Amino acid sequence: MIGYVTLGTNDLARAAVFYDAVAAELGTPRMMEFDGFIAWGKPGDAAGIGLTKPFDGNAASVGNGVMVALAAKDKDQVQRLYDIALANGGTCEGPPGPRGDSFYAGYFRDPDGNKLNAFIMT
Repeated sequence: MIGYVTLGTNDLARAAVFYDAVAAELGTPRMMEFDGFIAWGKPGDAAGIGLTKPFDGNAASVGNGVMVALAAKDKDQVQRLYDIALANGGTCEGPPGPRGDSFYAGYFRDPDGNKLNAFIMT
């Protein structure tokens, strides 16, 4: 149902370092780039993610309760994505581990404060 998700950034160059590293672990290249915008994804594949400076010229802000979930292939990749995020300017929102009986995830924020997680269904 979801085609792509776009998050705001106030520093596209800084945010690109974070998302390039996360996307590389997921095997997802940049698929579109122009002044003020970068998107990662594969045409015809799962939903991609884009970063942009807000069109209205105001500062980007974080949505309270908004989170992007990144599907990982296994628990080891959840851990790698979490570690990559923190090594590239992200902050911890909950280390990888089980959440309930059938969900395993690690939570983090990007350099602009947008919340993400890496997860698998177990």
